[in-house]
Amino acid sequence: MRGLTGFGWTLHGDGTTPRPGESVAPHERLTWGRTVGIGAQHVVAMFGATFVFPVLMGLDPNLAIMVSGGATILFLLVVQGRIPSYLGSSASFVGAVAAIRAGGGDSATVTGAILVSGVVLAVIGAVVHYAGPAVVQRLLPPVLSGAVVLLIGFNLAPVVAETYWPQDQWTALLTMIIVLAGSVLLPGFWGRIAVFLGLVGGYLLSWLFDVLLGPITAPDANGVVSTHPRVDLGGVADAAWFGLPEVHAPSFSASAIIVVLPAVIALLAENTGHVKAVEEMTGSDLQGSLGRAVFADGLATTVSSALGGPPTTTYAENIGVMAATRVYSTAAYWVAAVVAVCFGLCPKFGAVVAAVPGGVLGGITVVLYGMVGLLGVKIWVQHRVDFADPVNLLPVAAGVIAGIGGVSLTFTPSLSLSGIALGTLITVLGYHLLRAFAPGRDRITPP
Repeated sequence: MRGLTGFGWTLHGDGTTPRPGESVAPHERLTWGRTVGIGAQHVVAMFGATFVFPVLMGLDPNLAIMVSGGATILFLLVVQGRIPSYLGSSASFVGAVAAIRAGGGDSATVTGAILVSGVVLAVIGAVVHYAGPAVVQRLLPPVLSGAVVLLIGFNLAPVVAETYWPQDQWTALLTMIIVLAGSVLLPGFWGRIAVFLGLVGGYLLSWLFDVLLGPITAPDANGVVSTHPRVDLGGVADAAWFGLPEVHAPSFSASAIIVVLPAVIALLAENTGHVKAVEEMTGSDLQGSLGRAVFADGLATTVSSALGGPPTTTYAENIGVMAATRVYSTAAYWVAAVVAVCFGLCPKFGAVVAAVPGGVLGGITVVLYGMVGLLGVKIWVQHRVDFADPVNLLPVAAGVIAGIGGVSLTFTPSLSLSGIALGTLITVLGYHLLRAFAPGRDRITPP
């Protein structure tokens, strides 16, 4: 099939630029030189978030970069080259992973829980493929998917306030300003990679502060106060230029799995939104491919976590690149995927990533986590969710407060629900039960 391998694309026009009023379709390409250039833009667009989120989850960023390339190739194969997309590391699991680690879970426990969520997502994708995309709307209407995405983002606020920001508050503040200013003031493509620019700018500021002001006395990621340099590149010199990332086998814990599973809803919402966005940009009917897209993301997450890597998801950053260039060719994504695999095979690069100062992560995450949460609000707005209806309002109100406020529900000494998991359970079950048992009753509209 066209676009499945490196040999099936047709040349668009003369191969230089899209013709006026036209775009480069997924099964087309520009000249290979220009295609490589577009692929490089996709690498830069996905780069910052793809290695920041594994760092926040305590996973190997080198492995994350490498498996993101493999996940993208897998996705393109499963969707038969119809949906251009890059699969990078997902932010939706960061809060759940933080909860698992706070409870004593290690990386094997984390990736085991993520693996199960990947399998669940793949099963959902298969169901959607055979039952039709309408099943998603029935099970997870916008009021629910928006609430879960909001929970996932806002539940992370304490991680910023207690772990990253205190490590270097002034660097965090300046990094945040770079991200905010860059996203609004820089034109086109540069504005879309503002997070990456903030990461680089914050890194350089930290190094400059070390040179001018000397070491900082502040807590580290574990809360231990000491005097230390902001940037420690000691591990970079010892790292090899070429080598395989370290992998580890997952282990499985019922409590960890329960904590992680709500993130599947966010991945489902992200994939659905991505397919709709590409559908609108390309003018193609892709609803028949939604099941394949969800299945591919679940399969990619399963494979990644089986190796010790993070969950994957389709990236809005790369949708922005397509919108700016009007080049939807999957050939560019193959280029980006191969480049990512090559980056992942460089341990020295991974050592540089691992040395990102905590203050820099504080400045980035205060923006990223808020953006994740507000994506839930965006879902509500786009679908005109009616919160005058108490069946919509009350379960969401209860679930959001329970999830963000840290309410817990203990069943046994080793099994409890709290945070995102409990908030999602209250919201989803509350909505469907109220909708089922009170479909025709008069409802009192809240003031």
